Amino acid sequence: MVVGNGMAGARTVEEVLRRGGAELFDITMFGAEPYGNYNRILLSEVLSGAEEEDGIFLNDLQWYRDNDIELRAGVRVTRIDRFARVVHAEDGTERRYDKLVIATGSSAHIPSIPGIRNPNRGYHQGVFAFRTLDDTRGMIRYARQHERAVVIGGGLLGLEAARGLQHHLPHVTLVHSGAHLMHAQLDAQGGAILRHSIERLGITVVTGAYTAEILGRDAVTGVRLRDGRELPCDVVVVAAGIRANTELAAASGLVVERGIVVDDQLRALDEPDIYAVGECVQHRGETYGLVAPLWEQARVLADHVTGADPSAGYHGTRTATRLKVAGVDVASMGLREAERDGDETVVFAEPGRGVYRSAVVRDGRLVGATLVGDVRRAAQLTQAYHDGLPLPDDRAALLFDLGAEDAAESVAALPDDLQVCNCNGVSKRALVAAVEDGARGVGAAMEATRAGKGCGSCKTLVAQIVEWAAGGTVAEEPAAKFYVPGVPMEKSDLMAAVRRLGLKSVSAVFAALAPLGAEDARSKMGLASLLRMMWGDEYVDERDARFINDRVHANIQKDGTFSVVPQLKGGVTTPAQLRRIADVAEKYEVPMVKLTGGQRIDLLGVRKEDLPAMWEDLDMPSGWAYGKSFRTVKTCVGAEFCRFGLGDSTSLGIALEERYQGIEGPGKMKLAVTGCPRNCAEAYVKDLGVVAIEGGRWEIYVGGAAGAHVRKGDLLATVGTAAEVMTLTGRFLQYYRESANWLERTYAWVPRLGIDHIRAVIVDDAEGIAERLDSAIAASVAAYRDPWLERRAEATPGQFRAAL
Repeated sequence: MVVGNGMAGARTVEEVLRRGGAELFDITMFGAEPYGNYNRILLSEVLSGAEEEDGIFLNDLQWYRDNDIELRAGVRVTRIDRFARVVHAEDGTERRYDKLVIATGSSAHIPSIPGIRNPNRGYHQGVFAFRTLDDTRGMIRYARQHERAVVIGGGLLGLEAARGLQHHLPHVTLVHSGAHLMHAQLDAQGGAILRHSIERLGITVVTGAYTAEILGRDAVTGVRLRDGRELPCDVVVVAAGIRANTELAAASGLVVERGIVVDDQLRALDEPDIYAVGECVQHRGETYGLVAPLWEQARVLADHVTGADPSAGYHGTRTATRLKVAGVDVASMGLREAERDGDETVVFAEPGRGVYRSAVVRDGRLVGATLVGDVRRAAQLTQAYHDGLPLPDDRAALLFDLGAEDAAESVAALPDDLQVCNCNGVSKRALVAAVEDGARGVGAAMEATRAGKGCGSCKTLVAQIVEWAAGGTVAEEPAAKFYVPGVPMEKSDLMAAVRRLGLKSVSAVFAALAPLGAEDARSKMGLASLLRMMWGDEYVDERDARFINDRVHANIQKDGTFSVVPQLKGGVTTPAQLRRIADVAEKYEVPMVKLTGGQRIDLLGVRKEDLPAMWEDLDMPSGWAYGKSFRTVKTCVGAEFCRFGLGDSTSLGIALEERYQGIEGPGKMKLAVTGCPRNCAEAYVKDLGVVAIEGGRWEIYVGGAAGAHVRKGDLLATVGTAAEVMTLTGRFLQYYRESANWLERTYAWVPRLGIDHIRAVIVDDAEGIAERLDSAIAASVAAYRDPWLERRAEATPGQFRAAL
């Protein structure tokens, strides 16, 4: 019998099953929540929208049925009769046990702050804890209708809640009573650098502040701090730590202090057949709020209860934490700073990059380390911390690779029991075993072990271990070739099936081609782009298949506001347009008006509820600054005004923009036309660039880039007329759209296929598809509809609901 279906309880059952427990026991599990077992660490991903709810479940309901486990989901146990060996549940259920495991976990600690609770409704309206899937759902629903949030607590959960809420609210403030963030894991300097990184995300941070009162009569209107300051808000999230759920154990007569007191076999004191595991446990005076100790406890408990190793014992955990906190990598272990005379400290800080590294050495042994922003040394430091290894005389080598061994040698030196993935308790030994059992690809090993399926901070190390275990030859994984992860088909096969079956909506593709017809949130955007490219105006639009930018036709910013970019064809505008843009910027109090590198005007900081009215007042087409699509054509003044100009780059650039505006692609498509080789419009480093040369001719360059990747484009062709430029550019864009992988930019696609091959297809028609490519791009051009001009037809009730 297992009371508790959270991460600790379910992991214990998994370990019992691995030891043949299905032959030894009939297993019954009670869970207070009406679901299977899910990964609480990923609730922040659900809150931010980066992960769908389905993606966080570790064991769905079918898993329990497949393993003959009776799951009483959504049923809370109220009493344990230790003498009759019976548990009693709130729905009247009674179940007898031979072995009982208590895994009731922990709950959010809710401080006794005036106004935080309503006597009739539990929490005050607008106040949320952040502990369960239901908490997360409630936050999302409520936040979408409001504007400002205050998160109480600057630990891991508070930071994750603040970052997640930014995707629903424009203003988020974090209030922390400690002097610096994550004070349980970081020293003051590390906390300050983390704070700098968090504030750069647009989150306001207030430290050394105690919340004295939640304001508002019927709903939250703000919080008052102890020093008298008031912070206006309509959402309050309490992330002030956790408390072990021990009420059931205490009421049943078990020994309880801060947690259920257990021995080294995880047995409750004086109870040989009652065990406890997880966050509800107190072992040798310690309680644990991290998952790594839970996994160790589950293994020991399973060894003992199944008889696989009766001598197995849990002796405590030297905790080492490695997590991604609000997008910032953090690792910590042991002491945060020197505590005794003679303790050595090694510190490196680079606040501008958000990087901090420190190590504490005592008697020649590592007793603590902290890494913020750059955790590449985490595995080596963890090994030294756990195993007490001798340290290098040059202490800087603790924090930096100073002529160190290569990655393979470094991985080989890591101990087999090193916990690589803290979120799911995966060791180096488990990863190596998965590779030896046939999971010779990184993705396959991750699926087999769950490594990397939590915060993701361990993925680099996972890949290194898999490569080392596979002898340097990582197997090619079929899934790597899938156009989108939710449909197991390469792009060419997927397009053929879509055409053959006439699938014109994203949901239709999932129903026909996905395993078991299951929808996959990660795949929707890529499929929507592909179907729009293939079907033009026959494509069946579904709003939930769009990313937020495409739903509201503006580019979401890190603070939850939006960027509006009207089209300025070829970078050319008029006094009337400029006057209109200025009037709109003043009317809607736009915080910033920015001239972009693409020769457009960007209105930044626009509230979501203002978008429809802004479009109305601008009365200008969309500049498509937000989609995986054709973006803009940058031009110079060309032959009309410039004394060096050899061709009318402005007119040609405007013609290209008018023709290809808004067409979908696997990735962004940026164009430029420059009037001479002096390249003022930077045509050589665009996805597609056109350069005027002597004799009235034009050179066409493809596959250039000048962002994070810098690459001069390859010469596709030299032509004599603007009409030929229009034909070949359209043919090139269509070929790219049809054959590139999702999110593959031209600067990667062109080298992959090779310019000689692309030139043969586009210019020489070596495959006999030029006419079809011309027709396909013409059909896409004909299907173009400006989303701003058609906004009335597609806006839905509540789509632009005011955040008030």
